[in-house]
Amino acid sequence: MDPRAGAKPAVPRRRDFRSEPVEWSGEQGGPVPNIDLILGGDHGRRRSVRTEPTQRRSSQRLDALLDAAAEIVDELGFERLTTQMVAERAGASIGTVYRYFPDRVAVLHALRERSVRRYRERLAESMESAELDAWWDVIDVALDVCIALYRDEPGFAVVYSAPREASELDGEPEIAHRVAKLLEHDFGVIDDAGVRLRLGVALEIGATLIHRAFVRDAAGDQRYLDEARHVVRVYLDRHLTDRLAASSAA
Repeated sequence: MDPRAGAKPAVPRRRDFRSEPVEWSGEQGGPVPNIDLILGGDHGRRRSVRTEPTQRRSSQRLDALLDAAAEIVDELGFERLTTQMVAERAGASIGTVYRYFPDRVAVLHALRERSVRRYRERLAESMESAELDAWWDVIDVALDVCIALYRDEPGFAVVYSAPREASELDGEPEIAHRVAKLLEHDFGVIDDAGVRLRLGVALEIGATLIHRAFVRDAAGDQRYLDEARHVVRVYLDRHLTDRLAASSAA
């Protein structure tokens, strides 16, 4: 069957235990609600900021600096961003910038962390509201959210420019671990190294084609966006069919 036709695979179907806690394999450990399979226990943590904001005003100032950096990244590219540009765009002193960031690299890291956090938050919200009838719906929503953030989250392209956040367990992308755990919880797809590898490869392929779509066209070249879904679907159908069938039989 041609994946472009949009037909959903027959197995495995979603299991009716979405509210049950499951074991999360990250640093936090212990049972967590389903939504944290995407968010994780540390989704609100900033790691690239020199001074953590302790008050709402400080947090707003930090967000204003990152908003300014995001605009510059979209206009000029991340390679040309400087701390002085960030200060001028945000209407702040250079000292204010250095209070939070030691250099331009730290600004870019913090912007990327915020973008990744917002992706996870949007993905979790979308997963909660979407009709996830089959495993492919989870992947489709993940791609849809990525596309949406390229369109409405300033500076989101910086996510693609940096190395992916890798799990300490096996070096696979952290998002692959989160999606694998969600598939296991909702659809019974056994979460193992092979599944995480295939998901990591598939999501990397999808992210690359989506990024390319927005490099070619600020609105997103629809041909590349369509190919992203097609290629990812074909790849996962090919490599996960046996695992999906085994999960369904179990």
